[in-house]
Amino acid sequence: METLVYSQCTTHGGGVLKSGGGGAVSVLGFPLQHLKPHTLPGSKKKQSFGAIKASLAKTEVALLRIGTRGSPLALAQAHETRNKLMASHPELAEEGAIEIVVIKTTGDKILSQPLADIGGKGLFTKEIDEALINGDIDIAVHSMKDVPTYLPEKTILPCNLKREDVRDAFISLSASSLAELPAGSVVGTASLRRKSQILHRYPSLKVEDNFRGNVQTRLRKLNEGVVQATLLALAGLRRLSMTENVTSTLSIDEMLPAVAQGAIGIACRSDDEKMASYLATLNHEETRLAVSCERAFLLTLDGSCRTPIAGYASKDEDGNCIFKGLVASPDGTRVLETSRKGSYHFEDMVSMGKDAGKELLSRAGPGFFDS
Repeated sequence: METLVYSQCTTHGGGVLKSGGGGAVSVLGFPLQHLKPHTLPGSKKKQSFGAIKASLAKTEVALLRIGTRGSPLALAQAHETRNKLMASHPELAEEGAIEIVVIKTTGDKILSQPLADIGGKGLFTKEIDEALINGDIDIAVHSMKDVPTYLPEKTILPCNLKREDVRDAFISLSASSLAELPAGSVVGTASLRRKSQILHRYPSLKVEDNFRGNVQTRLRKLNEGVVQATLLALAGLRRLSMTENVTSTLSIDEMLPAVAQGAIGIACRSDDEKMASYLATLNHEETRLAVSCERAFLLTLDGSCRTPIAGYASKDEDGNCIFKGLVASPDGTRVLETSRKGSYHFEDMVSMGKDAGKELLSRAGPGFFDS
């Protein structure tokens, strides 16, 4: 397991990654000397990252160690978790009380192939889960859409932070929407869900499906003309304060999101009551129930990175759960959709997700996902 330790500076809310070589790197993934104070959206106040120095490791043991991937987005999510813990628990607000441990996962190491070709589940979670089980970290922060429908033994995932915007963002230097792209234009996305829905609506477009890398890498490829457009989760761009790159936002009807898109999940060991009690104070129940509904749908379909599946549960103005689900053939020639409406309670929502999955499985028939 490859790890880096992230040292926090509570005064400025910033931190640095320290590894065997190279300079300090900020939470956003850029060399610290290139960072400038910036204005937060909707605010006139400038945020400063402060003067952060790499210092010798502290001798005292951290009260809580957060395990995370090392991408700028993953670190932003770990930071959000850390800040919420510090705000809720005074003992965790002290200098050195929380340590962020960066762990490289299989999905981070293999960038030359589409995720569907690598195969398997837990590409972005397995090594972090192992560190949790082995006691190297105390909690694990995941993007929920990366979490397999099963959890490893000895772990629980009792906490979802409040969900961000679930929609996908369209980004292009030459068009304002997918509909405006000329025939033959190349759209970059590593997601079979996005690929199938794009090709279903716009069969004249082409999709580069080995469009891998973090947000910054994908935007760089777009700027270099490798593709004419790309789609990214709006939630990630918002968490990175990078929404200025968004050309337009796709509606739910245009592009149904991935199961659990925009949700952060936090896991701990099943026998660790102290961590479970910490996480209970952070849990956003409306998000947890929606994610449970969507994951029940995914589990029923036995979804993986090889399967174009989309699902979204939300609360309507009357307080009911509205679920929309979709499966597609990889080439986008066939798309099957369904929806459910019911009470916004755990058992009912899980039943809705399972029932919707069974319906689409029956309608799809054998060989549907092989095209």
